Amino acid sequence: MRGDGDGWVLGDNGTRHWGKHGAAGLLLRAPAADGQPTVLLQHRALWSHQGGTWALPGGAKDSHESSVDAAIREADEEAGIGSARLQVRGEKVTARAESGWSYTTVVADTESQLSTTINGESTELRWVPEELVEELPLHPGFAASWPELRTSPLRVLLDTANVLGSRPNGWWKDRSGATAELLTSLSDALPRTVELAGGSFGWLTRIEAVLEGDARAAQFEDARVPVIHAEGSGDDELARRAGQGDALTALVTADRGLQQRLPAAVQVLSPSTVLGWLG
Repeated sequence: MRGDGDGWVLGDNGTRHWGKHGAAGLLLRAPAADGQPTVLLQHRALWSHQGGTWALPGGAKDSHESSVDAAIREADEEAGIGSARLQVRGEKVTARAESGWSYTTVVADTESQLSTTINGESTELRWVPEELVEELPLHPGFAASWPELRTSPLRVLLDTANVLGSRPNGWWKDRSGATAELLTSLSDALPRTVELAGGSFGWLTRIEAVLEGDARAAQFEDARVPVIHAEGSGDDELARRAGQGDALTALVTADRGLQQRLPAAVQVLSPSTVLGWLG
């Protein structure tokens, strides 16, 4: 059934863009067996606009739809992936035209590479490792936006005491037990796409949790959240580790004093942002 968004928007200079109310596509990531990110790409049927190129599942928005709803609907129509196992991580307008038309890329994750079913708009659907995306003949619009959509490997340090103390849930009654519960919840939220300051994206497979004091007695072991026992101050240990290595690094804390001790390249994530990952 055709929606009310199907149709071309024509610009004064003769350009045309599909979608009377704009368009949206789904950038869906899933971890490969080694934990590295893959994205679901569509090889467009030859008869379609820019046929023979690779792009994201997507299409025209209907007048009543949000970009998220439109992207998920189109991806389901074109790839048969449903919506129940998707977690939306953000959305980004990746193209605009003087006519007022725009294209929004909706970024989402799923726990594993979902099986797909093609329709007549595709010749193939493929989970492609991020590092290999640029080797394919990409749709020009997707090729232009890919540099701002792809992820960089992200290292995250956790100021565990600060995050634990940000919620008045009685953690002080059993600090080690509450710490173990927090770290278990965080490990279950990995791997994932993380939207960073400036609109860039990171791919996160591990969170390094620094523990101090009584929290060091927490009974927890999971490779996704390696635990570091600070010999002294947790802040000292976090500041020291933040300055190590050259990977893109973020630190989770609301402690302004600690933030002032960090290298300029280290991004700060608020406890509320990370706790929001827990659903």
